[in-house]
Amino acid sequence: MHRLYETQDITVFWNSDKCRHARKCVTGCPEVFDFKRKPWIDLKCDETQRIWKTVKQCPSGALDIIYNHEVAVKLDKENNRSIAVDKDGNIIGECNYQETTEAITIYHTEVNPEYGGNGIARRLVYKIFEEADRECKKIVATCSYAAKMLSN
Repeated sequence: MHRLYETQDITVFWNSDKCRHARKCVTGCPEVFDFKRKPWIDLKCDETQRIWKTVKQCPSGALDIIYNHEVAVKLDKENNRSIAVDKDGNIIGECNYQETTEAITIYHTEVNPEYGGNGIARRLVYKIFEEADRECKKIVATCSYAAKMLSN
């Protein structure tokens, strides 16, 4: 299962397949990471700096964190895509998919080159992974970037 948790400033990625329950997150930032709560991560419960420090201590790599650089990522189900929007409202990236009753197939991911290296493509793909998990659908990735994310 792939999840992303976002505030205006940061995005935390969680890959349950990698999670080895070392509990560094729970002991480092118990207000944010609480296994008894659903969802188990709530980024509003502590300061960004403390969350960042805690996530970077994850020994398995199940958790990762990036700054959002004033870019919002949204699911656009009507057009079968996730989109990245800059602070001026311009679409600067998208991840396209096809949906069947059994699966969601991600076939294209692209981010405006001037925004490269900021983790936007990863956020776009994770947004669709999350939707597939919610709908209990298999994820298929013909897009090389999404396939890489799926295998990590």
